[in-house]
Amino acid sequence: MEKQIYNPFLPLDEYIPDGEPHVFGDRVYLFGSHDMEGGHTFCMLDYAVYSAPVTDLKDWRFEGISYQASQDPRYPERPYMFAPDVVQGNDGRFYLYYCMAGEYGIGGYTEPISVAVSDTPAGPYEYLGHVRQSDGTPLRRYVCFDPCVMNDEGTIRMCYGTRYDFEEQKDFPDNPKYLQDEMEMFGKSKEEILSYEDSVMGAITLTLADDMLTVKEPPRHILPYKVGGTSFEEHPFFEASSLRKFEGTYYFIYSSWQNHELCYATSPYPDHGFTFRGTLISNGDVGYQGRSYEDKLNMTGTTHGSIEKIGEDYYVFYHRLTHKSDYSRQACAEKLIRNSDGTFDQVPMTSCGLNGGPLAGRGTYPAVICCNLTNGNMPHGCNSVFTEAFPNVTHLGEQRFVAEIEEGTLLGYKYFDLSHTRGLSLRARMDTGDNHVSFTGPARTDQRSAQFSATGHTIKEPGIPSEEPKLEIRLTEEGPSIGEIDLKGIKEDWQDFSALLPFPEGIFPLYFVYHGKEPIQLLSFTLTE
Repeated sequence: MEKQIYNPFLPLDEYIPDGEPHVFGDRVYLFGSHDMEGGHTFCMLDYAVYSAPVTDLKDWRFEGISYQASQDPRYPERPYMFAPDVVQGNDGRFYLYYCMAGEYGIGGYTEPISVAVSDTPAGPYEYLGHVRQSDGTPLRRYVCFDPCVMNDEGTIRMCYGTRYDFEEQKDFPDNPKYLQDEMEMFGKSKEEILSYEDSVMGAITLTLADDMLTVKEPPRHILPYKVGGTSFEEHPFFEASSLRKFEGTYYFIYSSWQNHELCYATSPYPDHGFTFRGTLISNGDVGYQGRSYEDKLNMTGTTHGSIEKIGEDYYVFYHRLTHKSDYSRQACAEKLIRNSDGTFDQVPMTSCGLNGGPLAGRGTYPAVICCNLTNGNMPHGCNSVFTEAFPNVTHLGEQRFVAEIEEGTLLGYKYFDLSHTRGLSLRARMDTGDNHVSFTGPARTDQRSAQFSATGHTIKEPGIPSEEPKLEIRLTEEGPSIGEIDLKGIKEDWQDFSALLPFPEGIFPLYFVYHGKEPIQLLSFTLTE
């Protein structure tokens, strides 16, 4: 069978979120944070780089550990490196920009932007210094967070920043709590916060000198902080700045205040004049074809990524959440279509991602490549890890599987060429005390996280609860069923269950809906001709 690739497109034990893809030479490189599998906070591991030929996005290669947190002078006071970006300087060398932070990102809004340098995109990188003012002092103007960089025909542009809505409140600055929250969060005095003409927060841009350290043109807002009455009102900037240029138009990509969606704006200018254009992707498919937040198709949470043109095609790189937390995030990508007016339409999360087409309707697939996973009441994470029961991608030892699949849970896989598919088998087991995955680290729920509540049910037609466990097989989210796989006799060890089903010819998604009194786990499934 021809080589295939699916989302997540890196090895299943690899967790590289906050992806910034860049084409250097004949390869595309993915730079990002590095989460620990099942970790208790963001970005616990050193930076690792993967790359692929621009002519074959199915062939990703591990380039090695490119940079270690211990190389930064802020370590170990700030032990974790957050979302990085890399740019090729005018001297031909490659420069890595990043910020340091502590547990749960604490302190990450108070540090300067660090810089490292290498002769090659994949590293290894060596610490160079901090982004600095012309007098040599570290840049601390606005909030230094989530830097991105681009070489715009010789001009080195940087964007950074974060945005909360304290200063949009009607009683700001009279309410002392808002100011106190800002002072504590950003490590700035009341006087400094109030000295900014627009706000200390928001999306910021500047240019750097050829030394790649010194601020050349001073920082200023690239997007307005106060979004009332602007095109950004419904999707304000939150974090995750990324600046790209395609065919003379500048694209500013960012994570919105909604926190689960990558949005973008365009301008003919690199530092002003941006207009909101839409959402590229949501890690709950919220907004796609009108889907509401209440009917999200996954646990949602932090997102960060960008667009890259690879060959003649455009792709959006993003991450998904696993392990019931925001701390084990995996790289995914989808192909975009650039419209004649330069805009992009929102695309759904898929399982086939960079495959260049649907997955084959034969062969064995890991269950964890599901692009949709919901019980109809999934939480929003936002810097959290949950202990409540709900379906999730997890691991135990060397096995990665979907756990806590309870009555009515839907697992979605998009897309397969089912033209010659006749059979489906599953490897499943009961989710019991002996094989149940329990989080042993410190549980944390951020104040912005959505608590569990009856907010609607994605599975509009869940079917009739079954006395005997079974998986209902569908080709659309809401049915009807094309058949079922009987799981009668399922035990706590992995077992295979199969059935011949009337698959139609053509390209379709596959949906599994579980019915049963006890939760199960799903390891893999096999399609046969």
